[in-house]
Amino acid sequence: MCKSLSNTKLDVLFFVKKTKLLKNGEAPVCMRVTVDARRAEMMIKRSVAPNRWNQKKECATATDYAGKELNHFIEVCRTKVFKIFRQLEQDGRPITARAIVDIMQGRDESEKTKTLVEIFSEHNAQVHSLVGVDFAEVTAKKFDTSLLRLREYLAYQYRAEDIAIADVDNQFIRNYDLFLKTRCGCHHNSALKHLKNLKKIVRIAMANGWVQKDPFFGIRFTEQETHVEFLTKEELDTLVRTDFKIPQHNQVRDIFYFCALTGLAFADVKTLKPEHIIADNDGTLWIRKPRQKTGVMCNVPLIPPAVALIEKYKGHPYCTINGVVMPVFSNIVMNDYLRDIAKLCNFTKPLTCHIARHTAASVVFLANNVSLENVAKILGHKTTKMTQRYAKVLDISIKRDMANVAASFANVGNL
Repeated sequence: MCKSLSNTKLDVLFFVKKTKLLKNGEAPVCMRVTVDARRAEMMIKRSVAPNRWNQKKECATATDYAGKELNHFIEVCRTKVFKIFRQLEQDGRPITARAIVDIMQGRDESEKTKTLVEIFSEHNAQVHSLVGVDFAEVTAKKFDTSLLRLREYLAYQYRAEDIAIADVDNQFIRNYDLFLKTRCGCHHNSALKHLKNLKKIVRIAMANGWVQKDPFFGIRFTEQETHVEFLTKEELDTLVRTDFKIPQHNQVRDIFYFCALTGLAFADVKTLKPEHIIADNDGTLWIRKPRQKTGVMCNVPLIPPAVALIEKYKGHPYCTINGVVMPVFSNIVMNDYLRDIAKLCNFTKPLTCHIARHTAASVVFLANNVSLENVAKILGHKTTKMTQRYAKVLDISIKRDMANVAASFANVGNL
């Protein structure tokens, strides 16, 4: 065994393949290179009679010229492997079993060998160049986060900055999934998103012929059902009626309430501009704005409380300078203030920007008989399938529907 300064472990093993005898009855001699439990094999173009091979000593037992020549060649190969190992380390290149075997076989095309981080970085650069055309800024940032997590995994698992794309196998992916859930603390669905982004990179590699076998074969992506909180009508009323001592708390409350009345996501309310608010022929004001995340158009009729909030902040310095409708803090600051607000209102559930969107779908729209199809249009969803995740079944809705059932049985006699 050999160890590098970075504690990378190298093992070299020579063995014969007795199940694949040559026509002369001899068994081909193979070399197995293992780097940190990942292996690659190659034939060394030598053979020996099976009964003249000592596996424990990894050499031929014969003392004739052929036996001595084979044993000498084995040692030459072993020495060459260690030299390649050291050279890769000195050059700062990824040290993998496949890289060593490729060099041994004369396929050292490092300048042509595609690596995982390289392909991922190229992909992300393309995504960033298409922001505003085919992708939203938030999508580009998610790919950047996935690349960051992958770099952390490579440093932790392989003590390397990159790895050959050909070395990404099924075990690599399963270990990455474990790393995301344990070392990074990702929940199942969050880890799944990173794996899906990695799968996109693998598909690019397969399309270009850099990978021959799909390492994701046999791995299924199944999202877990999540329960997202939302404010009840009573809690929303409490939030609106509470007068906070700190001005920023009132400002953040107003933005949260505006999102709850319109269904806008944080990124959309932050970028909402006066030109996105349009009056129809009847004078009703509408928000018509493509979503930052998907580009799908939101069509939101503004009810009086939402219009009142727009008027309230019309002359706010932040809105005037930035040309926006609402003075929205950063997502981190907003959520920090919302945590304070939740405590001040004695809410037992967490309060975040996204909960406003769930509250809009459940309490503001569906509870007031807005159809699922119309809620989907308001939220900017492509299909109602996505809307169903936001639209929770409320007790008040069940009670309303069951009242109709009760009415139909009103004239039926009791048993």
